Formats: sequence, structure tokens, C-alpha cells
Amino acid sequence: MGKIIFVDVDGTLVDYEGNLPESAVRAVRAARAAGHRVYACTGRSRAEMYDNLWEMGLDGMIGGNGSYVEDHEHVVMHQLLSAEDSREIVDWLHERGLEFYLESNNGLFASEHFETAAVGAMQEYARRKGRGDADNMSIRDAFPTMIFDGELYRDDLNKVSYLLRSYQDYLDTKEHFPHLVNNTWGGAGETALFGDIGVAGITKSNAIEHLLDYLHADIKDTIAFGDAKIDIPMLEYCAYGVAMGSGGPEIKEAADYICGDVDKDGLADAFVHLGLIEKYE
Repeated sequence: MGKIIFVDVDGTLVDYEGNLPESAVRAVRAARAAGHRVYACTGRSRAEMYDNLWEMGLDGMIGGNGSYVEDHEHVVMHQLLSAEDSREIVDWLHERGLEFYLESNNGLFASEHFETAAVGAMQEYARRKGRGDADNMSIRDAFPTMIFDGELYRDDLNKVSYLLRSYQDYLDTKEHFPHLVNNTWGGAGETALFGDIGVAGITKSNAIEHLLDYLHADIKDTIAFGDAKIDIPMLEYCAYGVAMGSGGPEIKEAADYICGDVDKDGLADAFVHLGLIEKYE
């Protein structure tokens, strides 16, 4: 077995407009042809892993920031929110008037007014990520497969994201659900745009450990690529960590190597630099 490569998706494999560079496709295919394994390692649920990503020939994925592990369509591990916790989260967010969406491998399910209430926050998130058409972006642009009239009491949830009106909403939610993992995204501290709630103990590094056990593989053969703070545990756990040039200062500090931006062939150039492939043309 060659190297086992874990690649974050948004900002690493694709840019923040969702564009997948042809150089990345060719690099992933060349790496697999050279005997390496390549896995997406992402906050996305499986429902958000669109066909163009699978058509690259990925060996599998880690989804939900570590709640789901798949190898060649075999589910290695899947840790879900309980039906009781899922119902309580939905009721709590409804009671506080917070719009949300439920993240499941079977789809993304929006609350009643999420499509209109979250437009401003998603546009701001897109602006912060450098998306050129942010001012005209709709929720359906950001989440093309989102379901707007689905059942909200579910037993198949990886996590729940909700729109913050203030940072206090996150603090109150964290206090109410101390047995679950509570995070924010879209900004740090008071600038955060969304909160999310998931299963305790879920990290990308924990999921990688489950996959390595399943593959009977050694940690010394692992390489991780990421661009965000949430990717730091993955970079620190793997034998070698690569930060994208567009990443923040924290992940660059944690990395062994910093490559170029995803839209400037950074991922493919890093594959060459690390000797995973000879070329990707």
C-alpha cells in the first residue's frame, strides 16, 4: 500500500465557488494510479458529495467532520445524533426562533424560514471566502440539493447547523446541550455566522483512526491537506500535514508544508512536490 491521502473539500479540493480544478482531478487520478489511496475528509455529509467528486475516483470519504467513514461504498463507521437529541434540538431552535438545517447522508433539510432568513449570512460567508458573485447568491445556489419541505423530526442526523442572530445564541445552545459538541462557523467568536451541534467525540482525526484500523494501515503513511482551523487536528494526527495557501494563520502554523491556493493548482503542485506523482498533465 502506498500513501493514504486525506483531502478536505471546500477550500482544498474545490474553491469556495464550488469549482473543481481539472489539475486536482488529474492529480488525484495519477496518485491512485501510482498506488496511493485518496479520501475526501470534509464537513459535508454524503448527500453533499456531488457526482463530479466521486467521478475523480476517490477511494472513499470521511464526512460530517468525522461522524461518517466510508471505504469503497462500505460504511466503516457512522455516529448519529440520537432521535431524542435530534427532536430536542429541533424544538429548542424553534422555541428560540432560530432557523436551521439538518445534515444527513439522505439530504439537507431546511427549517421553515431558513431559505429567506439565512440569505444575508450566506452571502457574507461567501464574501469572506472570496466568492465573486456573493451579493447575488441565494440559498439554493449555496445548497443546490437542499430540501425545503422535508420532515424535521429525524433519526439520521450527523449534525445540525443554525443561523446565529448573536453570539449569545451559540453560548445558550452550548449550555443547553453540554453532552453534545457545539461549534461555530463562518467566523471566529463574535463574527461567527452559524452554530452547529453534533455528536460528542467527533473529529476528523478520530475518523481517520477508525479508517486506518479498518485498512490495517500505519499512521506513518498518512498525509493530510486542509485550509481551515477545523482541519488542524487532522494535520496534527497524520504523519505529514499540508495547508493550502488560502488557509488561515493557525493551520499554516500547524502544517509541515504550505502549498498554493486550490484555484492556482496548489493541490496538484503539492502532490508533485511530495513525490506522490511525477506530473498531472
